[in-house]
Order: sequence, then C-alpha cells, then structure tokens
Amino acid sequence: MSKYGYAGTILDIDLSRRHTTEIPTDTYADRFIGGMGLAAGLYWDMVPPQTGAYDPENCLVFANGPLAGFTGLAGSRWQVCGKAASMEPQFFAPANLGGSWGAWLKFAGYDAVAVRGSLEKPAYIFIHDGIAEIKDASSLWGKDAFETQEILKAELGKEVRVVAAGQAGENLVSFATILADEGAAGSSGLAGVMGSKKLKAIAVAGNKRPVAAQPERLSKIAERIRHIRGRHFDFPSKWVHEGRTKRQACFGCAGGCSRQYYRTDAGKPVKFFCQAADMYEGSVIQYCGQWNDTVAHATDLCQRYGLDTNVVEPMIWWLAGCYREGILGEQETGLPLSKIGSLEFIDTLLWKISIREGFGDVLARGTLKAAEIVGKGSGELIGDSIITRANDLAIYDPRLFITNGLLYAMEPKKPMQQLHEVAMPMHEWIGIQGSGIHMDRKENDFVSSEDIAVIGEQFWGGRTGGDLSTYEGKALAAQKIQDRAYAKESLVLCDFLWPITWTRNPAGHAGDPTLESQLYSAVTGIETDEAGLNKLGERIFNLVRAIRLREGWGGRQGDRLLDAFYTIPIKADRFNKDCIVPGKNGELSSRKNTVVEMDKFENMKSEYYELRGWDVPSGLPTTAKLRELDLANVAGDLAKRGLIK
Repeated sequence: MSKYGYAGTILDIDLSRRHTTEIPTDTYADRFIGGMGLAAGLYWDMVPPQTGAYDPENCLVFANGPLAGFTGLAGSRWQVCGKAASMEPQFFAPANLGGSWGAWLKFAGYDAVAVRGSLEKPAYIFIHDGIAEIKDASSLWGKDAFETQEILKAELGKEVRVVAAGQAGENLVSFATILADEGAAGSSGLAGVMGSKKLKAIAVAGNKRPVAAQPERLSKIAERIRHIRGRHFDFPSKWVHEGRTKRQACFGCAGGCSRQYYRTDAGKPVKFFCQAADMYEGSVIQYCGQWNDTVAHATDLCQRYGLDTNVVEPMIWWLAGCYREGILGEQETGLPLSKIGSLEFIDTLLWKISIREGFGDVLARGTLKAAEIVGKGSGELIGDSIITRANDLAIYDPRLFITNGLLYAMEPKKPMQQLHEVAMPMHEWIGIQGSGIHMDRKENDFVSSEDIAVIGEQFWGGRTGGDLSTYEGKALAAQKIQDRAYAKESLVLCDFLWPITWTRNPAGHAGDPTLESQLYSAVTGIETDEAGLNKLGERIFNLVRAIRLREGWGGRQGDRLLDAFYTIPIKADRFNKDCIVPGKNGELSSRKNTVVEMDKFENMKSEYYELRGWDVPSGLPTTAKLRELDLANVAGDLAKRGLIK
C-alpha cells in the first residue's frame, strides 16, 4: 500500500470489552480505496448477515478516504456505514457527510474507526494523536447534538471535532441522523445504531497531516479544478436572505457549494441548504400565508434532535392527508393536526417522535410502517411522495430521468451521489429551458442539449445516455454511474463538484472524467487511469451487492421500485415543472403523465445484468465475475449460501 495520502491505521473498538485494536489500512485500502469501500470490506469481515441493526454485533464504520485532509479538492467528505434501521428489511447502508470531522480523524492518526459491541452506560470516544479513550457520557445523555458538541469542545478544546447523536438516536428512531461539525448530517438511521450501543459521540483531534506522493502534480490539478469550476454554486434565491444567510465551506473545499447558514431571530445559526431548507416551507406558507422563521426553526430542530428531513417532509404531507380524510385526529395522535404549518405543530411533532411519546412512537418507525399500523386506507395517501423503502422524499424521479430507475432499484435508500450525476447537468440545462420550479433562470446558464449529448458520450457510454426520452442506453449509463460513484464515495469526493461533467470553458462545456484518477494517482503515487479507478469502483459495488444479497436482498426480485412509480403518472417535478428532458437529436421531450413502464424496465434490467457479467434471470453475480474482480473469497461465501451462479 502507498504510504502517501493515508494515515495508515484503522482503529477497531469493541465497546463490550472496552478494548481497542489497530489494523493496518493496507489490509483493505489496496483493493477498496477508502471511505465506503473500506467500510464495506470491514463490514463483510466483521458482521454476520443475520445481525440486526440494533444488535451489539452490528459494526458502525466511520471512514475517510485518501484525499481527506488536502485542500482545494473538495475531497474531505467521509462515510459512516453499517446495517441500517431506516428500512425494512434492514440492509447495509452508507451515510455521506461533509464538514471537517473526516479530515480531523485522519489528523488524529486513523483512516477509519470500526465500532462494535455495546455499553451498559452512555459513553463517548475521544480519539487523539493515536490514542482512543472511552469516557463517561451520562451527563450528555438526553442532550441534543449541538449541545453535546458544545460541551465536549469546552471540555476537550475548541480544535476538537465531534460527531454526535441527538435524542432521536438515543431513542432508536428508525430515521435518526448523525450530526457532526458545520452541520454535517448523515442519514440511514445510523444515529439509532449509535443509541443502541449507548455511544453518544466520537470526538477527534490531532495534527498528523497527510502527505501527497506528487505534491506539485496535485497542486496543478487543484488549480485546474479551480479554473474550470472555480466559483460557488448559485443558490436559488429563496435560500438567500440578506443579512441572515452566509456561506460556509467544508474543509478543503474547491469552490463547490459552500453551504448556506441562516441566522434566526433568536440569533441561532442553522444550516439552510437544499431539501433541509425547504422541509417545512410549503406547510408554513399555506398556514401563515407567507414565509417566516418557523421554516428555519423546523430545520434547526431536525438537526438538533437528529431527524432526517427527507423522511419528515413527506411524513407531514401524509399526516395532513390523514387529517383531511378523517383517518387521524388530534385527540388520538396528541398532535395539533389542524395547525400544520405552525410553530406549535412542528415543535410537538418533532419532540414526540424524538422521545417516542404516544403516537410519536408509531411515527418513529417511518411513514410506510406508520401507514401499515394505522390502516384505514392511509397507505394510499402516501402516493408517490416517498421513493424508497427507507421512507425518502421522492426527488430525481425515475419517471423523469429513466436512468435513475436502475439506480433507485438497486439501493435500499436514496443513492444521492449517483442520482446527482444525471441531475446536476440537467439543472443547468433546465435553466436554459426556463422550466424550473425551484431553479432561478440565470444569464450565464449555458448547458445545451448538444452539451448533454457530449456528456453522455464522455460519462454515460454514448450519446443515447443523454437522451432521456428512451430506455435505450440507460443500462450502460447506470453501470458507469454506479462504478464511478462507488469509487467517488471511497476517495471520498464531494457530490456537488464531482464528477465534473460540465465546465464553463467557452471551447466546450463537457467536463473531464479523468480528473478523479489523476487525483488518486497524485496523492497516493499509485498510477491509475480512469478505467482503472472505475474498475476499483466496480469491485466495491459488487462487494456491497454481495453484502446485501446475503442479508436477503433477493437479486432481480429485490431490484424494484415502489409500486407507485409503475402506476401513478408524474405530474410535475420538484425542479422541473414541465417534466421536460433532452430527447432524440437534442429535441425537447416531455415526460409529464408518464410512468415507469414495467416491461421496458425489466428488459433494461436484463441488459444491465448482462453488462455487469451477472446471471440475467436471477440478477445474481457469477463466480467468474467475482473472481475477475479479485473477490474470490466473496464468491466462495455466496456459493455456500446458494447466492451465486
């Protein structure tokens, strides 16, 4: 393994025994890079497939990648992975976070921390300069994530970085989120896994900076990144409030998005960005007639308690529908349902869920399960507002972007890092067409239909990858997106900048798919081209597929969308009111009133399995393919379980 880029050590912590072991990073990194790949490799070796999310045997892996700690790359994101509680059945799932915690873990001397076992009393872990301490957290139990961070920083020093669980995690809410510095949040319900282990937080500190194998080459690549994408992401105007919002970049940002923070009337800074900023907006405007601070307050509470806004938003819509139809009332739920959109409602709802009080205990299991418990036809009111078995808000719809159908069907939760590869250039393209709902038309919008076709050639396997009016070419596009995304989530690169599919170069707007491999080579000294890096991504993707198969995924039968997307025609998209997409030869095409066509989707899956080298009828991997990917040990395990062809 390269001595460059990596800290060189993985910390394995057994909470039950209060024992720590160090594992050389090169045990896994040569084959799985870092981040998600590193976590998947550790999880495969450590967690029996029958383990439940809240069982002590479940392993939470906190992992950075070889690019963490370097500046100008937007490469200091990090992963938390483990068996997730947010979906039924439960599966291995990742959470991708930003901020600075991942870089600080490397500065503390580690590429990953694997946490197993459980504690009898609350504790937190303090990792600093090659030392790991398990310390009492009884006084922190019951406090929100922000309070926990503030107390630990006061105790351990302001340079410490803290990832913590709020009250929702302590009480095993299925969609409880982890919160780290700079408002970085991680989904999949993994804060509930922390709660089951009585692990309140992990604090990290240190000054061991990583070294690049080729610093001059790395500097030139970073300069090129700044040149082709060197400006902040243009936020929609509704996220920008004069005198109230400001930008704050993650550690090592290359320009990227620089997330917005909103200062409320009470003076509190709240991360105010993307869907989290919109979570309660529609309800507030409908109830109050205009935007007010309650919107930001709702976002703040979700972060403090540790609740996934992607789950809470459609849950509120479902509750409103149940109240309107007379299925649920205020007395039986203890919720002021007649006041949805008010401060009183959101305060009551989020607190009851976080402590699982009364009807909050039902909602803590997620909307799909809550509808099953309530019955009375309430499940029909969910409609197409939820898009995964993890209760995620529907966005980047497969009825609109056909490629996304495969991406959604093969993951237990919303695979945002994959979905954005199609959506990000489409946002720029939609701006030209003037068809956005949440998009602002800007004078410098520029991505044309021809640009999308060229992006298809360079990133998605052919020009048909950019023609979203047809199922043709989408199996190949999905395969390429997945391999690149799994490599990206193992490096770990920021999703708002990477891959650089488009640029503002007047000579041509298509980006450069080789930049990720150039970064990997310059940092680690392991010379790798685009195809080589994507091959590593393919190996990691197949390993994660194997993990989920032995957890009960089901192959072809498991690769499915929720029923609504086959039966309910799309009327509008969150970002694209007319549902327009680039079609054949760059012509405008509308996907409005369409569904995912089952027969065409199944044919697309067959084509996809063949491209993957898997068994087409079953969707299971083949021994030959796994051996080709240097996963012979994985093939042997699956063979014993009858899960390979």
